[in-house]
Amino acid sequence: MNLDVFEHPAGGYRKIFETCEELSETLPATVTGRIPSFLKGSLLRLGPGLFEVGDEPFYHLFDGQALMHKFDFKNGQVTYFRKFVRTDAYVRAITEKRVVITEFGTFAYPDPCKNIFSRFFSYFKGVEVTDNCLVNVYPVGEDFYAVTETNYITKVNPDTLETLKKVDMCNYININGVTAHPHIERDGTVYNIGNCMGKGATLAYNIVRIPPTQKDKSDPIEKSKVVVQFPSHERFKPSYVHSFGMSENYFVFVETPVKINLLKFLSAWSIRGSNYMDCFESNESQGTLFHIARKDPGEYIDHKFKGAPIGMFHHINTYEDQGFVVVDLCAWKGFEFVYNYLWLANLRANWDEVKKAAMMAPQPEVRRYVIPLDIHKEEQGKNLVSLPYTTATATMHADGMIWLEPEILFSGPRQAFEFPQINYERYGGKNYTYAYGLGLNHFIPDRICKLNVKTKETWVWQEPDSYPSEPLFVQTPEAVDEDDGVLLTIVAAPGSQRPAYLLILNAKDLSEVARAEVECSIPVTFHGMYKP
Repeated sequence: MNLDVFEHPAGGYRKIFETCEELSETLPATVTGRIPSFLKGSLLRLGPGLFEVGDEPFYHLFDGQALMHKFDFKNGQVTYFRKFVRTDAYVRAITEKRVVITEFGTFAYPDPCKNIFSRFFSYFKGVEVTDNCLVNVYPVGEDFYAVTETNYITKVNPDTLETLKKVDMCNYININGVTAHPHIERDGTVYNIGNCMGKGATLAYNIVRIPPTQKDKSDPIEKSKVVVQFPSHERFKPSYVHSFGMSENYFVFVETPVKINLLKFLSAWSIRGSNYMDCFESNESQGTLFHIARKDPGEYIDHKFKGAPIGMFHHINTYEDQGFVVVDLCAWKGFEFVYNYLWLANLRANWDEVKKAAMMAPQPEVRRYVIPLDIHKEEQGKNLVSLPYTTATATMHADGMIWLEPEILFSGPRQAFEFPQINYERYGGKNYTYAYGLGLNHFIPDRICKLNVKTKETWVWQEPDSYPSEPLFVQTPEAVDEDDGVLLTIVAAPGSQRPAYLLILNAKDLSEVARAEVECSIPVTFHGMYKP
């Protein structure tokens, strides 16, 4: 990755953290270059779009209200549309002109109009969990759901972006929440993970399977099942889990030292102006635990795999090779919670301040861990990894614990390769070569990157004062090579005449294929999907 790091002194990046309005009709985009003829369908994206209600601000990057974006491709033309998801959090905020439901980093005060007596009681009603589904959208059967990380997912219409219904996953399975990063198999089976109350009121993590479209047209969610359970290292403190790894035959769950203090969580809402962020803490002595389970039939493999402490949000890919499970992920070194650096005030600061804060934050690194499946107790002190192409090691200690040291696939000081994507359809869970990512420069997204995980070669697309989003890979029909295809990303270019555009890059060398510019600004988006 080119290390002549872009400077952003004018602070144009602030625009991606500004409220915008939804659209009443689709906007035509101005196309330069040629839209590939195989792009027919929609790019769907989610992120925050409302950053304050009345005069009450939202404080954290994950608090703004969910806005769904859609670029449609038709006969070489592109249109853009967006709409707020009508969650309870959004509808009530708009109706009452204040923050009504507590978000990730913003506390909702009880209604000031009520008398002190009823206010006192409203503190003890327990927490109203937010349904603000600003993180991702994915298919379940023939339906589409906008999601965050709580127990609520929201069914949406991917054509009109209308909100259809709120679904509480707790009604179907034992989980407290599910991640926004499920794995989806070719037949439409969905796997996800969430923490839950296990046996004897101790915590655990459940892998949930939602079957594909049902012949009788019934809702697949009603047939959700827990496949396997991972134990929790601490009884009342689950680790924060954002994604998990899945190869053809195994699940991998990385238990990081970033914890949710459940006792704090349960008492926070009854005592003081508390939010989700207040309930996180780090277990500085735990390190990182790697758990593995067989997929079918679901069976936990009880070996202790451990590594140095990291924070981790996104797995890149997981695959099996010669008796090993290879786990590639985006790591942040140390035990401090990276979300501590994603307060909006941090991200909207002057460039010098943004840089100063990022200097203190955990450092990003792309890492490969290798987990041996065949373990003999007598191989103490010896590296169990015999894959010829990696320097990652696994060493058995006297107490039977196996210590994992990673291979570093990419490392640039304060330059993160994040929001990773691969040619998932063909290489998800399989031995692969290429990963694509959003480059964060001191937490500001300012480049698109490609990484060859075998040779560590990198490619970069970058333009001054341009702030892209996660790149989604779309394969060329009849593709032969793994990187035969295009990347789709939404770029905010605040200084331009048309302040945002959909950018299409050739996935082979990140050269520009086309762009479709719109006459409105587009705020930050997190994740999304291409719907053919």
